[in-house]
Amino acid sequence: MSLEVEPPEPPTLTYVDPNEYEDATIAGDPTDIDYRREELQAFLEEGAWEEAFEQWRGNADLERRAYDIAIDLELFSEFDFFWDDFADRVGYHAPGIPEDWQERSYHPDLDSWGTVSSINAELTAFGQLVCETLKDDYIDWEAEYEPPEDLPDFS
Repeated sequence: MSLEVEPPEPPTLTYVDPNEYEDATIAGDPTDIDYRREELQAFLEEGAWEEAFEQWRGNADLERRAYDIAIDLELFSEFDFFWDDFADRVGYHAPGIPEDWQERSYHPDLDSWGTVSSINAELTAFGQLVCETLKDDYIDWEAEYEPPEDLPDFS
């Protein structure tokens, strides 16, 4: 299934300690870590966001109505991307619709757990594609993390 939609604008990345997210954990002292958000922001704006979106929308298992709900809720603007030097990867936090969406009257067209699950799953898949696009096609730096020499040898 393919979505025939234009890509939304990339998110504006701001400082958030990724350890505050339930879905991300970064090793090290967050005050000493450079998450390289400015560089990632530039890459998103230079085309990484749109490239990942084009790939995602071609395979997205999301109905147009569900996509429109995600746009109405401005969920794409809530993505966060950051450099995880310890793991030599781009980490991310995908936005989603909370579990209490029914009690909060979250969106007038949101009427089923299936739609909520579909939106949340597809946002997660899109976030992963953005990370892969950034790492494979834009990032040319290497991780600076050097493990201590006194680590045990498990081989």
